[in-house]
Amino acid sequence: MKLSDFDYELPESLIALHPPRERSASRLLVVPPAGELADRRVTDLPSLLRAGDLLVMNDTRVIRARLTGIKADSGGRVEVLIERITGTHEAVAQIRASKTPRPGMALTLGEARATVGERLGEFHALRFDEPVDAVLAREGSLPLPPYIDRPVGADDDERYQTVYAREPGAVAAPTAGLHFDEPLLQALAQAGVGIAFVTLHVGAGTFQPVRVEEVSAHRMHSERYTVPEATAQAIARTRAAGGRIIAVGTTSLRTLESVADDQGRVPACQGETALFITPGCRLKVADLLFTNFHLPRSTLLMLVSAFAGVRRIREAYAHAIAQRYRFFSYGDAMLLTRDDDALAH
Repeated sequence: MKLSDFDYELPESLIALHPPRERSASRLLVVPPAGELADRRVTDLPSLLRAGDLLVMNDTRVIRARLTGIKADSGGRVEVLIERITGTHEAVAQIRASKTPRPGMALTLGEARATVGERLGEFHALRFDEPVDAVLAREGSLPLPPYIDRPVGADDDERYQTVYAREPGAVAAPTAGLHFDEPLLQALAQAGVGIAFVTLHVGAGTFQPVRVEEVSAHRMHSERYTVPEATAQAIARTRAAGGRIIAVGTTSLRTLESVADDQGRVPACQGETALFITPGCRLKVADLLFTNFHLPRSTLLMLVSAFAGVRRIREAYAHAIAQRYRFFSYGDAMLLTRDDDALAH
């Protein structure tokens, strides 16, 4: 497969720069393995699922991971995006500057100071003079994706988090979950649809483009996950009763596929994953995937193509563009059915 196989033309006007007025007010494109696509609303989700189905959601919470400041010696501007906190005073981060920072360089980030450590691929180790959590709370801002080309607004602090976010550690939101509000969650519960949670702390690598034309040569950044015992048991019970598993977002899907055995059984566990899901991968856990529309030439577009089929995803995206759906993090959503014959198309 080539990177160009996952390209498409998107009018800039369809990029959602702001969230909808209400979380669940977005449109929903229902994509079965064959037949007609259906234009629905996210609020229709309870009627599209069945009693006994199980939604698996990612409860990670986005941290205020973006910092701006200067190099202490030269005054040159720097922008820091924390990838993960590795200790009370330590973190790994992307650093954007006119020249690559060298080990030992001091950075002034508002009222905070940090010292650059060793180079770690595309990242740098950083040591702060005070606890990282305190620095981010005081100096940091939410790391909106690069294609949302505007300053962070007051409503982003709330709207770029899911209503069920509770485990701090992500530097990007699991955006499929942004569509769920309390009325929708209550309607799903009344319809007999269960909810379970995994945690996958989305890393800064989610913003990184694929830079190789040969898709198999791309390497994913590692991300931390946790599958609680209650979630493992809920998935097993749902399977045994004939219910379906619906992954809410690509992060939930990657977590489930990272830990499942060959029979699709999901254990309680925690660890790190760099799983890269592309067409040709045999998926074992989720029957449906609730997800947003993803960037051209991205690993997430490859993932949904693996789930529903390359041809079907092309049809769905062409339909969404023609019908002027809103794209990306604050945009509309799709409900995909897994196509186990997708290898053929």
